[in-house]
Amino acid sequence: MLECDPHKKVMAARRVARDWRLGRLAYDFDVMMPDQPGRPEAPELLPPNRMPKRGKAGSERGRIALWHALAHIEFVAIDLALDMAGRFGAGMNAAFVGDFLSVAADEAMHFALLDRHLRTLGSHYGALPAHAGLWTAAHDTRHDVAARLAVVPMVLEARGLDVTPTTLERVRAAGDESGALILERILDDEIRHVRIGATHFADVAKRLDVVTETLWKTLVSRYFRGTLKPPFNDSARLAAGLSRELYAGVA
Repeated sequence: MLECDPHKKVMAARRVARDWRLGRLAYDFDVMMPDQPGRPEAPELLPPNRMPKRGKAGSERGRIALWHALAHIEFVAIDLALDMAGRFGAGMNAAFVGDFLSVAADEAMHFALLDRHLRTLGSHYGALPAHAGLWTAAHDTRHDVAARLAVVPMVLEARGLDVTPTTLERVRAAGDESGALILERILDDEIRHVRIGATHFADVAKRLDVVTETLWKTLVSRYFRGTLKPPFNDSARLAAGLSRELYAGVA
């Protein structure tokens, strides 16, 4: 998590997931997790209200801005998954750690694909400013695994399931088939990521002897700073273990 160089962070995330899978790492949690992950000097991180306009849809500037924003989301997602495993693994179980280290490896691969695609457009990650608020949800829920699961995979990543199909259509309509294939891969993986979060959240609720839906709605209302807005990708959400009855009640 403390690695600042994007390429080195990608390689380290994939390596730690592989080492865990091969039994090379002990189930020990004797090091404090950092409150903030390592970040490269670029991109400049800005609050949402200072982010520049992406530019006209379909323009070269607009296309680069879209792919840069997606790359930044996936870059931060690497640390979100690593922090989930390292911060809460001791209180959960080995399956939990393995699941979120595999998520970190997926996010690292997604970032690498997106950065490579940016380079085919004559740009790279760090060339534009990026959203500074993506780590906020992690910081706000650093004390509670249930709150973290409720907000990060089950709200923020689930939102990705909603918006990716529209982005995919726009990218394909612009003739960017290689970009469309990247987005299809990410969508498939994110369904699995949300399902992992929902499954472990249900396990926590069961352990607390609380109704899953009630606990989720309580935690979302307490820790999620935004609002859940349709349209929802109901089929992808259902595949990820999120019923419409769950999220429609707080949308």
